[in-house]
Amino acid sequence: MKTDLLIAIRNIASEPAPSLASPRKTAPNRANAMGAALEFYVKDAFSGTLSGKRLSEKEKIYPQFFSYLGNQNNPPDAIIREGDAIEVKKYIGRRSNGIALNSSYPKDYLYADSPMITASCRECEEWTRKDMLYAIGGIEDNRVKSLWFVYGDCYAASRDTYEKIRDSIAGGIDALPDIEFGETNELGRVNRVDPLGITDLRIRGMWSIQHPSRVFRHIPEVSSEADFALTAVMLKEKYESFPKESRKTLENSKIPGLRIEDIEIQSPNNAAKSLRAKLVRYTR
Repeated sequence: MKTDLLIAIRNIASEPAPSLASPRKTAPNRANAMGAALEFYVKDAFSGTLSGKRLSEKEKIYPQFFSYLGNQNNPPDAIIREGDAIEVKKYIGRRSNGIALNSSYPKDYLYADSPMITASCRECEEWTRKDMLYAIGGIEDNRVKSLWFVYGDCYAASRDTYEKIRDSIAGGIDALPDIEFGETNELGRVNRVDPLGITDLRIRGMWSIQHPSRVFRHIPEVSSEADFALTAVMLKEKYESFPKESRKTLENSKIPGLRIEDIEIQSPNNAAKSLRAKLVRYTR
């Protein structure tokens, strides 16, 4: 079965104010539990299971729409069948704190040759590159207060920008004399640090990125009185690549609070260059 971002937006706009149900699988703390619940919410939006089904039923439906459903330690959180890769991020509190990406740098696209992804992700389909969709949700009182969908090529620079920094740091660490290094996908690993050889050191990057509302500050803010706000940013050519049926159904839906407009954004690779983009916003 087919799904895409425009279908997900329509599904969200057709439902009551979104609240997060506690997932069946336990998480080590409340923040992780909220993150897991947000992932379920986003997957429900794409698979049309936002309401009326138990989690056990939803988990049987997800594989119809997704070829990969992710794990806790490696990006992405899901891959739409023959479609986009999705990475879900939550924030609780102030947007000025930024979005934690942990050891994974921002991605314009997801590449099959990335050492950060699992073999099951790499082999879920025949693919070399996927469009990367960030779903960033603001959570208040167990509810999704705001939700941003931003494609990576609107948000992140090309991967060589980040890999150049990562490789320079890793290379400098490797050049240290008289140290025993171990194999790792992180910035470095030093084995047998102490005289007894019982201590190892893991060296990892902790990446973060500004919240989309700060990156796209020229987009008018939603009123603080809004109960819920969804904002999607994508290049115009990406919008036009969606099936005509998806575009026309959303454009002709006459959903109160929904609007679609042309905008311009800065290129993530060149601040002096503007890119033609589409803004889809829904408020209630």
